[in-house]
Amino acid sequence: MTYVVTENCIKCKYTDCVEVCPVDCFHEGPNFLAIDPDECIDCTLCEPECPAEAIYSEDDLPESMAHFLELNAELAQQWPVITEQKDPPADAEQWDGKSGKLELLER
Repeated sequence: MTYVVTENCIKCKYTDCVEVCPVDCFHEGPNFLAIDPDECIDCTLCEPECPAEAIYSEDDLPESMAHFLELNAELAQQWPVITEQKDPPADAEQWDGKSGKLELLER
């Protein structure tokens, strides 16, 4: 099983989660983070650290967000690993909780 970053991370991109990851499975894109499912060890540490509540275990992933499992796997292969927390975007709070952000994902 793996953990999955979902839509609410888009344009929020809080990185609190990356510092607690013991296996460095997070990858950073321009405005989103992805988890490499092949690296994730299901340690559960990242989920409670996400201020945007954008991380779900694969087993608890809402059906409406199921496509994010494949998207995380795809983007993790393209983006570099991130291991240190960074400041969130200046407008992260404005985007937190907004729906329909998938079209805003920058690759």
